[in-house]
Amino acid sequence: MADSPSVIVVGGGASGTLAAVHLLREARARAIPLEIVLIDQHGRHATGQAYSTTDPCHLLNACAAKMSALDDDPGHLLRWAHDNGLAVDGSDYLPREAYGRYLRDTLAEAEDRPARVLRKVTGTASALSRDPGPRVHLSDRRQVDADAVVLALGNGPPATWSRIADIESPRHIADPWAPNALTRIRDGAPVLVLGTGLTMVDVAITVTRAHPDTVVYAVSRHALLPQPQPQPVPPAVPVSIPDGPLGLGDLLRAVRSAVKDNEGDWPGVVDGLRPQVQRLWARLSPAEQQRFLSLAARYWEVHRHRIPPATAARVAGLRAAGRLRVLRGQVVRAAIGPAGLRVHVAADDTGQDLDVGWLVNATGPGSRIDADPLVTGLVAGGLARPDRLRLGLEADPYGAVLDATGRPQSRIYTLGPPLRGSLYETTAIPEIRAQAAALAPRLIEAAAWRG
Repeated sequence: MADSPSVIVVGGGASGTLAAVHLLREARARAIPLEIVLIDQHGRHATGQAYSTTDPCHLLNACAAKMSALDDDPGHLLRWAHDNGLAVDGSDYLPREAYGRYLRDTLAEAEDRPARVLRKVTGTASALSRDPGPRVHLSDRRQVDADAVVLALGNGPPATWSRIADIESPRHIADPWAPNALTRIRDGAPVLVLGTGLTMVDVAITVTRAHPDTVVYAVSRHALLPQPQPQPVPPAVPVSIPDGPLGLGDLLRAVRSAVKDNEGDWPGVVDGLRPQVQRLWARLSPAEQQRFLSLAARYWEVHRHRIPPATAARVAGLRAAGRLRVLRGQVVRAAIGPAGLRVHVAADDTGQDLDVGWLVNATGPGSRIDADPLVTGLVAGGLARPDRLRLGLEADPYGAVLDATGRPQSRIYTLGPPLRGSLYETTAIPEIRAQAAALAPRLIEAAAWRG
């Protein structure tokens, strides 16, 4: 394979796996050789952060009919499930662990040895240079060369919470999705979780299952929980958005009007908006995008990213039993305390001290722009530039990363969460698989051209 075109995919989660799968399928369709090097920091190739969980109660948030890995084959996941003895239909919600196995199998099946080969590398990509061609530097001093690179970085770890950044305690879990991060929380001590979103739900389910006495306190400014998926899921409702200049107020009025016209049935309206989100996001000015992030994003997220009925029932049961207590407020300080940690939660003009055994940061993905050495190095070296909101990297419509001058790189591409600032709706499987399918032919051409 020494003379074959090669592509490095940095990131072995869902984004990287979908990119590799569509690349291998495209190379097979063109009958050309190809080597793909899939680099994953923790050796969780094909499962990554989201699908490496072993908790059977962690379910997909979308039904099986919507979760095929292949953009041109919507029934692929269901066929895999039936072939593997899983009695499910399109409206069922699979365990995320099963979906991780599905991604591994789909990746393995996409290989076509000896012409089209996947090589898995475990390591941390710390830098990227491009003289003479793309070279990825690993933190252990290894180097990997290729003809093109895909930055499939996925979601970043939670941003460091400034008020607890100085706590040096094994009872402070800064990233709940780091390998084995939650396995230590099994002593029955109270757990305080920063955030009330999807990650909090997963944390609460896992730690309360690990010990029957565990109580979880979940804290956020709005105390909003993800909404449950209706059963059955209603059909998507077309939503008409006025042409011309678009402001956040115009958008919110159109959505409220659509919900009212749909007799208050908001899930259909939200699902009807989803195919338009990327276009609508591009129509908002940077100032209006920032207003959305500050004022409306949390409300959109809890209605857009809903939890399965079984998960919602489990959350309701924990709340009814007093084992999940949702608090509106902010953590203003934390220190070593008699039970492990003492945390002060402030809400409006009141506050309370909580003595807890564990503190878990589940505030959601942080930006990699200022936290990931690979990304900060790319920006500092002029090979990439952040989007205007600093949520990720700026790229052209085909995923080519823009350099400091705004010129698309011919051999460096990205997809998925790093495009959130440009596309906003870019973290779910349907969006990422479409990006992977569109990116594959361009990557093949970039890798094959060695002029």
